[in-house]
Amino acid sequence: MACSAEGVAAALRAAAEVIAEHRTELVDLDRAIGDADHGENLSRGFTAIVSALETAVPETPAGVVKLAATTLISKVGGAAGPLYGTAFLRASAKLGDAAEIDVPLLLDALRAALEGVQARGKAVGGDATMVDALIPAISAAEGAADGTIADVLTAAADGADRGAESTVDLVPRKGRASYLGERAVGHMDPGARSTALLLRAFAEAAR
Repeated sequence: MACSAEGVAAALRAAAEVIAEHRTELVDLDRAIGDADHGENLSRGFTAIVSALETAVPETPAGVVKLAATTLISKVGGAAGPLYGTAFLRASAKLGDAAEIDVPLLLDALRAALEGVQARGKAVGGDATMVDALIPAISAAEGAADGTIADVLTAAADGADRGAESTVDLVPRKGRASYLGERAVGHMDPGARSTALLLRAFAEAAR
């Protein structure tokens, strides 16, 4: 089953609710190794996305994803806005003029999102960033390519959960957490956690 523009909008609304629910958790994770603004910034950004969607839902999935991208880039400070904004922007470019998203197109969009994050943040696997959630998420999604969009996104969320957990044992090499070096070990990366939360929200919405 393919996903329309309205389906993408519904997934973003669901994601906004999840981010709001976990705002304090994300603030606390970021307080341990960063500047404690990740949860607040991301919650503000997704609230702004929902407000923009209330005005008008773009006609194509790409249009909806691009709206999310531009909103995050303009409304969210810190690293989260540019990184998530770039991820959504690259994904929207990959979606093109398609009226609906099918599984192959979804996988292409996920890969493009990862490429965007890496191009923007210059992080690789093992740096203890959101990339450590995205790499296993996409690998797991590709493994579920024979299933539905919900199956693919659920696999991606499971992979992202594992990836986020893996950051607890890593020494950060990018971002503010890298200044702490070994002292950051034992703390989950907030960006990896929010990545997992977003993918889970998208998966639940697809179901």
